[in-house]
Amino acid sequence: MDMLDRMLAHDVWTTRQLLLLSLPLTDADCDRPFDIGHETLRRTFRHLIGNMEVWTDLLYERPANLAPRPPEANTIAGLLARLDAIAPEFAALAHRIRDEGRWDETFVDTLDDPPVSKTYGGTIAHLLTHSHQHRSEALHILTRLGVSGLPEGDVQSWENATARPPT
Repeated sequence: MDMLDRMLAHDVWTTRQLLLLSLPLTDADCDRPFDIGHETLRRTFRHLIGNMEVWTDLLYERPANLAPRPPEANTIAGLLARLDAIAPEFAALAHRIRDEGRWDETFVDTLDDPPVSKTYGGTIAHLLTHSHQHRSEALHILTRLGVSGLPEGDVQSWENATARPPT
């Protein structure tokens, strides 16, 4: 398994685990404010997954979908479905960029004002590290909500949990 495959798989698996552990929580739990990041578990997951959706649109050079989502898309089950929809699309593009050796080629981030050229490689790395940062915040919130069985969230723990043998 190469580094990109490892990082993409860790990213989606870890986000999925946190969402699955959040399924039994009440709406009150998901919307309880804390003094960290986006303040609530729901807003943290919405931000994390929403960023994956928007950056994937930008990387594919299509208009970013910034329309508000219906309420069911922001339930924990809805967020899981959104992750399931966007993660393979993002991974396919990241693999294509890698396979074509286009890490340092640029696209235009049309959401910046004025629009700014950014590299594919830098943006893919940004999205993966951005997700890790917000998963750390979600882990903090889940801990404070008393959820047990939380993963540590690091790559080695993912490898151990998924029995990924070194190559």
